[in-house]
Amino acid sequence: MSTEHPTTQVAAWRALTFGVGFSFGFTVLIWIAGSRLDAFDLRPDRQVAFWYPWVTNAPTFLTRLSAWGLYAAHQLTVWGLIWYAQSKKMKYSSSLSRINIIALFANAVFITLHFVQTHVFFDGLAVDVPEQSSQWSVILLLVIVLLMENQRRGLFFGQKVKGSVMKESARALRKYHGYYFAWATIYTFWYHPMVSTPGHLVGFFYIFLLMLQGSLFFTRMHVNKWWMVTQEVLVLIHGTLVALSNAPNLWQMFCFGFAGLFVVTQMHGLGLSRFVRGVFLAAYIIGVLCVFSDVGFGKIHQVLWIPITDYVAVFVIAFLVWGTMKLFSLFKGRGLPGSDTGDEQCLS
Repeated sequence: MSTEHPTTQVAAWRALTFGVGFSFGFTVLIWIAGSRLDAFDLRPDRQVAFWYPWVTNAPTFLTRLSAWGLYAAHQLTVWGLIWYAQSKKMKYSSSLSRINIIALFANAVFITLHFVQTHVFFDGLAVDVPEQSSQWSVILLLVIVLLMENQRRGLFFGQKVKGSVMKESARALRKYHGYYFAWATIYTFWYHPMVSTPGHLVGFFYIFLLMLQGSLFFTRMHVNKWWMVTQEVLVLIHGTLVALSNAPNLWQMFCFGFAGLFVVTQMHGLGLSRFVRGVFLAAYIIGVLCVFSDVGFGKIHQVLWIPITDYVAVFVIAFLVWGTMKLFSLFKGRGLPGSDTGDEQCLS
């Protein structure tokens, strides 16, 4: 029989409000303290693709131990909370459970520890791993959201992609995606030192919100459609700002690429009227025409790069998950994992 973990009287929406305020406040703290990091001697900028310059020129054993040790502690803590919550077969509630409060507190503690670690040692995981690993961890997180939400809002202009592959893979991901989402978020968080460039500030604010979302598992706010799509759309702002700073000729790709995902897929899960959706679509088309009339229509193909990549990745992931499930069922002689009809939408 399912058991529900004890809840408190703290409403999930209040926790969300406080969490957004904490995220904004801590981002401001990173900005205020950013000048203190100028004393660190960083490796030279080589002006090559995916070169991440925010790494010290001579990292030490203690530098690496601080970054990887705290990352591992953070990761294992959150994974442990996910496992505990699922093992208790918790039900959705409008209030926080004790495990939600522990998760919120744990993330706040590790956010603070990373701030201290940056100002003592500076380096994050970037000292040992390439930037592409951080970027793609979050890209795949957003792609998995597209796949999971296909059954509710559709994938192309409100139309669902049907079939057992899409349906069964989405069910499995709704049940187990929390482990991947926690890894993608925490890994990206510890990859970057808490420096105060505009791109880093927006990125950390975004990551804080993803951690907040992960801490609100099994609450109604966790599956609130407006809160979820806000997190999807924020990547538009982050990606565009980073591109303006580091690749000014590609900002259109990020801006209109992620905006394209919104008009093609994401806005159709909000219950908007046909007129409002038409206004968004018209604004998008007008924006594209205005910008590329200036930079040249020969570059207009840039708006398709991100949507095509993400939609192709949706189907690739769906087949990989479905194929893994089939292999699992063959070896175990059981039903497909995640194919039960219970409440599986948890923990991102």
